[in-house]
Amino acid sequence: MPGLVRAVGRTAVVAGTATAVSNRVSRRQANRWSDQEQQQAPPPQAPPPQEQYQAAPPPQYQAAPAPVMLVEAAPAAPDMDAKLGQLQQLAELKAQGILSEAEFEEQKRKILAS
Repeated sequence: MPGLVRAVGRTAVVAGTATAVSNRVSRRQANRWSDQEQQQAPPPQAPPPQEQYQAAPPPQYQAAPAPVMLVEAAPAAPDMDAKLGQLQQLAELKAQGILSEAEFEEQKRKILAS
């Protein structure tokens, strides 16, 4: 048994040493190749000079008013409270000037017809 342990230990030492040497050789080779590439590469050229332009100020825009979207009457509600709530909302929109008289009448007709 002691001979087996000694053989395993020796194998581990040899394998570790071989790995270390291999890594060192690989690193040294990679450094040599990068040095050769740097020596063979042409020196970087400066970019051509650019003409100086003064940037124009960004255009100024005014925000357009948000479009008014008319809400179609909800599908037929069986209870009268829902219809009354919709009619009250329409009346408030008309009072605020969002809906014209014709739009108000059209929406009211749709609500009452449902």
